[in-house]
Amino acid sequence: MTANTTTTVSPFLTVNNGKAAVDFYRSAFGAIELERYDRPDEKLTSKISIEGAEFFVGDEEPEFGNVSPDFSLTSPVRIILQTENADELFEKAVTFGATEICPMTTETDWRIGKLKDPFGHIWEIGYTL
Repeated sequence: MTANTTTTVSPFLTVNNGKAAVDFYRSAFGAIELERYDRPDEKLTSKISIEGAEFFVGDEEPEFGNVSPDFSLTSPVRIILQTENADELFEKAVTFGATEICPMTTETDWRIGKLKDPFGHIWEIGYTL
């Protein structure tokens, strides 16, 4: 690593329909697609950003152990999206097909809601009060 390298952690969300997932994240969260790598059989890997927070989305590759969550089960991973636009993004996500787990609520020091996106990933969306 060079002196100008910043350490980051970037989630990679595996889904069963990459194109639909990118469309969902764009519509629901205002995501911007930064890079797209088209793969054979209409599959993709995409780097996207929500208000500057970058992550990857890609189609399943079962041959490499990359599979999407079982939608009927809960996920052991939660994605925390901290944004002042939490209420708006939560509402849009539900409008575009996410399932509400816990509505937007105000806790002691958080405004937060929890949902499952149409691809089985759990999101907590909120901000510190």
